[in-house]
Order: sequence, then structure tokens, then C-alpha cells
Amino acid sequence: MQRYFAENVEDIFFIEEEDFHHITRVMRMKLGDELYCVNHQEQAARCSIEKITENQVIAKVVQWIEEKRELPVSISIVSGLPKGDKLEWIIQKGTELGASKFIPFIAARSVVKWDEKKSDKKLVRWNKIAKEAAEQSHRNRTPKVMSPVKLKGLLELGNDYDLKLIAYEEEAKAGESSILAENLKKLECGKSILVVFGPEGGLAEEEVTALKENGFQTCGLGPRILRTETAPLYLLSAVSYHYELLR
Repeated sequence: MQRYFAENVEDIFFIEEEDFHHITRVMRMKLGDELYCVNHQEQAARCSIEKITENQVIAKVVQWIEEKRELPVSISIVSGLPKGDKLEWIIQKGTELGASKFIPFIAARSVVKWDEKKSDKKLVRWNKIAKEAAEQSHRNRTPKVMSPVKLKGLLELGNDYDLKLIAYEEEAKAGESSILAENLKKLECGKSILVVFGPEGGLAEEEVTALKENGFQTCGLGPRILRTETAPLYLLSAVSYHYELLR
């Protein structure tokens, strides 16, 4: 069944705007058809469509569902602004793999230049991609995509996290393979992780130095050098394996 994030009052969900269009025009659902709805408290329910108005689908809860769909730790992905649609790919696939937040990073070696005039449209699109991916993967939470930050802003954001890592290709080249695993062993469920990934050209040495001086640890992601759009997915998969499949 389809899943939608929507407002609710007690046992009634109100589905509007693009989701309303998707239900009525794309899926062509009718009264009595069932779907899943999730509220802002991350509570999911199996619902039945009770009424369809000109701009709203009203669904009644048939059964509240107890389910664990979120990673036991909260992971925020910092991506050095990449070229083309790579960031959209990271957001979509990263959402499917359980990321809690995406933070675009205006890195020294980012080829793409952030255009403030187009920022609002970009953010709307990125957050729409995250929402649709969360629905498709049956998550109970929609990750937030933040406005791009510069190094100073990134350092300030890092103060709110329990573990701060830098996926650094120089560590991979040197054969480092234990820092990520050792940190995951020590980190308890419910804690938060912030991981920084560079753009296509990697992170500049001065960026790595500044991050390390502010509590970030560099780590390798295996013996192979991964693309900027592949590395976040590798890390999320590793975290899922450690916290979900090994337990």
C-alpha cells in the first residue's frame, strides 16, 4: 500500500496538495481504499478513505501500527556540493538507507557555485525528493535537507553531535580500516553522528585540519576510493549492518 505523511486529529488524517493529487489522479483511489498514513509524531496507521473533497482526502484509522523503521542512531550526511544531480541521488538513496538529515557543504573544491537566487527552489526540490523517498521506503520520518553551509557554519553545527567523522580518502589510501568500526562499537543507540564527505575533488587540507581541531575524526571507508555520491551510501549501509543486522 501507498504511504503518505499527513496531518491528523485523533483517528482522522487529512491529505492535501501533491499527495491529494497523487491519490486521486495518479492512483485513482476511491472511498474505502486503504493506505498508510504517518503523522508528525512518527506514528503510522493503516487507514481507509472516508471522504474525498475538491482538495482533500480524509482517511480514518483502521489500525495503529507499531513498527521500527528508523536507524537506532541519528545520522546527518554532510556532502560537499557535487556536480549535476549527484546531490539529488545522495538525498534519495540516503533517505532509503536511513539518513536523518542532509547538509550541503560549500567546500573549497566544490566546482558548483551556490546561487542564492535559486536557493529556495533548490531546497523545495531537495526536500520533496527526501519526502517521496521516505514514503517509498516506508519510513516514519522525513529527513530534512538544510541550506548549504560554509566551513564556519559546519563547525558550529558539529557542536550538537555525539560523534563527528570525516570520510577521508587519504586514510583509505593509507589502509586505515578500524576507526569507523571502533566508534560504532562504542556509540550507544539514540546517539547522533555527523559525517563529512568531500566533493569530487575531495576536501582541502585546511578544511580537514579545521575539522580535526574541532573534534572530527578522519576515517577510511574500506580499501577502495569511492565517488562522492557512493561514499555516503557505503557509510549508511555499514551503520545499518552494525546496528540492525548484527543485533
